[in-house]
Amino acid sequence: MIRAAILTLSDKGSRGEREDKSGEVIRNMLKEIDASITDYEVIPDEKELIIKKLFEFTKKADLIVTTGGTGVGSRDVTPEATRAVIEKELPGFSEAMRMEGLKHTPRAMGSRAVAGIYKQTLIINLPGSPKGVAENLAVVLPVIPHTIGLIKGSVSDCAKDRENHA
Repeated sequence: MIRAAILTLSDKGSRGEREDKSGEVIRNMLKEIDASITDYEVIPDEKELIIKKLFEFTKKADLIVTTGGTGVGSRDVTPEATRAVIEKELPGFSEAMRMEGLKHTPRAMGSRAVAGIYKQTLIINLPGSPKGVAENLAVVLPVIPHTIGLIKGSVSDCAKDRENHA
């Protein structure tokens, strides 16, 4: 079973002024890969706080999915916070999500979402809207279990398989 954490970045949400519908979409979609939610929190768009929370969640989760703070606004700092934490970036995730987003709106070009790995945890940034979350997560959801398996060493590496069969 995949242990997952959800981190919603929203100034209004953290003050109780907005319901976190995006976090609920993530929770429901992660059921498709049998993920159990270990942590869930709504915090303001503060880079240092996001970094602290990501590091905290990596101690308990195989997967951290963030929602919000990926645009071009002055308070959108989720990608910078994520890059401060990850050791390896996975641009294919971000590229696939943006390509899917472009099928629905040209505004997807403004997404700065990133994905990457810290130790044995996969971290994925999603947009803040429930519709954007659903569209973006649907694209990467099928590869999450395999990616986590590779990170944890429980799925054989394709290159190693090729070497062994050469």
